[in-house]
Amino acid sequence: MTNLKHILFFNQIGLDAINEVGGKNASLGEMYNQLKPMGIAIPNGFALTANAYRLFRKANNLEKKLNDLLSKLDKEDYSNLSEIGKKARTMVLSAIIPQEICDEIHLAYKALSKQCDTNNLDVAVRSSATSEDLPSASFAGQMQSFLNICGDKQVLEAVHNCFASLFTDRAIKYRNDMGFTGIDIAISVGIQQMVRSDKSASGVIFTIDPDTGFNNTIIINGIWGLGENIVQGIVTPDEWVVFKPTLHNGNWNPILKKTCGSKEFTMRYSDKYERTSIGNTIKNSVTPVEKQNRFCLSDKEIIQLSQWCFSIEKHYRKPMDIEWAKDGLNGQIYIVQARPETIHGNGNRKVRATYKLLETGKILAKGIALGDKITTGKARFLESPEEGHKLQKGEILIADFTNPDWDPILKKAAGIITNKGGRTSHAAIIARELGTVAIVGCGNASEVIADGKEITICCADGKNGIVYDGILEWEINEVDYSNLILPETEAMLILADPDRAFELSQFPNRGVGLMRLEFAISNSIKIHPLAFCEPEKITNKQTIATIKEITKGYDDGKNYFIDKLAEAVSTVAAAFYPKDVIVRMSDFKSNEYANLIGGTFFEPTEENPMLGFRGASRYYSEFYRKAFALECQAMKKVRNQMGLLNVKLMIPFCRTVEEGEKVLVEMEKNGLVRGENGLEIYMMVEIPSNVILANEFAKIFDGFSIGSNDLTQLTLGIDRDSHLISNLFNEENPAVKYLISQTIHAARLNNIKVGLCGQAPSDLPEFSQFLVDEGIDSISFNPDALIKGIENILEAEQILK
Repeated sequence: MTNLKHILFFNQIGLDAINEVGGKNASLGEMYNQLKPMGIAIPNGFALTANAYRLFRKANNLEKKLNDLLSKLDKEDYSNLSEIGKKARTMVLSAIIPQEICDEIHLAYKALSKQCDTNNLDVAVRSSATSEDLPSASFAGQMQSFLNICGDKQVLEAVHNCFASLFTDRAIKYRNDMGFTGIDIAISVGIQQMVRSDKSASGVIFTIDPDTGFNNTIIINGIWGLGENIVQGIVTPDEWVVFKPTLHNGNWNPILKKTCGSKEFTMRYSDKYERTSIGNTIKNSVTPVEKQNRFCLSDKEIIQLSQWCFSIEKHYRKPMDIEWAKDGLNGQIYIVQARPETIHGNGNRKVRATYKLLETGKILAKGIALGDKITTGKARFLESPEEGHKLQKGEILIADFTNPDWDPILKKAAGIITNKGGRTSHAAIIARELGTVAIVGCGNASEVIADGKEITICCADGKNGIVYDGILEWEINEVDYSNLILPETEAMLILADPDRAFELSQFPNRGVGLMRLEFAISNSIKIHPLAFCEPEKITNKQTIATIKEITKGYDDGKNYFIDKLAEAVSTVAAAFYPKDVIVRMSDFKSNEYANLIGGTFFEPTEENPMLGFRGASRYYSEFYRKAFALECQAMKKVRNQMGLLNVKLMIPFCRTVEEGEKVLVEMEKNGLVRGENGLEIYMMVEIPSNVILANEFAKIFDGFSIGSNDLTQLTLGIDRDSHLISNLFNEENPAVKYLISQTIHAARLNNIKVGLCGQAPSDLPEFSQFLVDEGIDSISFNPDALIKGIENILEAEQILK
């Protein structure tokens, strides 16, 4: 069509047009022109330029009036923010949009409608400020958007309200917080074909883990209906974690983990007779239970979306925050927005503050942790932003959910807790930007935490955030590894909680020397594996009901066990990829197995579980081999289906060579063949017999890992849990060091790798010196001891040279 003075269609826009059309529209035009030809679906549209807004402002003599008004803003306490904002919006809405702008909007809207084979196209009308969606400031949600807008009258009304939204309370405050003051920011408005996600699904994507900054994953959130619910944090979304390095290999499944959210509400179009103004074009309704329990996208669609987002990130050369929508009429998925991710996009830090609770207390609530900090304060429950005056500085805000109207209040809070919302909700995004400790999606926090109660919020233990009763003691330690050089001896991690893997992978390391499966089984799976293999043996109705509830969505509980265990291991393997991750097969004692749900129906009672039915002896037994088969199938899935070939397996508490051979046979039966597809199987050296017959064990295993705690215990005949003789437990005892030395020499003689897992190398520099002198290949440390351990190794290697 004829060139218009104040209108640019998406095919006329690129990133260089940000001053004309704002960040949001510039990005849409860039994707429409550069990425749509690559097969990425972008709905068409046009932008009303920032100069049109400036003309509107000038024609109504608003410049000086608005400037004078905003100069009166209390920039310290924002005590008059609501008054200033209301007056500014009234000024804008009382003004008249010049006719030449109205005419051009009419022409462009009709042209877009014609392109889409309709007379009056349903469109989304979105604000796009000239400082929006920059790498340093997202302005996400600060100005208004309007969905399901139809006809000239509604489009003009929505545009007018977008102009006014430049002066919402939250937008004024955000500009001041970010250093954009006065009225120097102009606003463009995007009018884009509406995707009928009200009849399907929509969501948000980060091409970087938004909590840790780990950049090898794509995080996808999705809900039924229009996407406003996910941004507002009203619902708990589905979530998928996708691994970039295996994304384009058709032989491997790149989906590391998926979680079905409750998706409580679905936002849809209002009925035609209800759509009399832009304020009632959409409505919310309760999502049917059947759909709440079903994922809103298929795995195939998730992979396609991920590949698109990978291409978008590659094009922009930075991590991105992306919105998607699926049209329920044609089944097509579209990308409807993309902006730079503003929290971690500038790269990983080399100085980290680590938080640690020094005591525990009564747990009041749990939810999704944001970040890794701890804070304390009085709880303050607010029903709405209008009650913001009740929140005192340093108090912890508790709300059902938050939206951009809460922004002026959130800055005062020492912490944020919400009942609803996921990792991409408004509360989560703002908490990250502010660096505020926050837990979202707690479910019932406002019910179980009394107003004014002193509480502690802990986000320092992975993805699960916990609210404790009372003010607990905690500490902060700053770790600076900006100048730390990795030693020749491989410094590896001991890891239990997969939720910390993305964070810990960014510390200096050579991989994971010991991943314990017990944490994943007890915390993620929670159920005894034999409960899936022999369910008829469980006779307690309450236990049966609990298992049914936990495994909801699975017809066969065995698949639940396999999937959840594979998710835990694949998360760790992906975090450290392509470095080695040595996974120790389960090593619960019988009393620990009994604590799992349903465990008492299977486990024997032993006098001394530490020396009893544990480790290798269970794997080939008639009693447990069915459960061990599930472990093997999970490991096979991680390696052969997900392509994480950096996973090595390790057998614990293997008393005899014959026992080791039986375990390897059992593993082969379940598709884990030593040497096949590069599979290596290690053995824990923790029994004196392992050392005495080390040369024989070396013939059937690919490596040794010395478990110094058990080896010391069994060498000295000490129960390390007994306080009566705890003073005798000493890894530096000559007998223990002799066995460690013999193990290292045997490994080197047989040309297999050998490492050690334990606390002593970080606590005792002389012990590190001993291991380095003996020629050990690797030493694995707990996360809090890693840096000190590396320093000890470096010092030892320097002395050896």
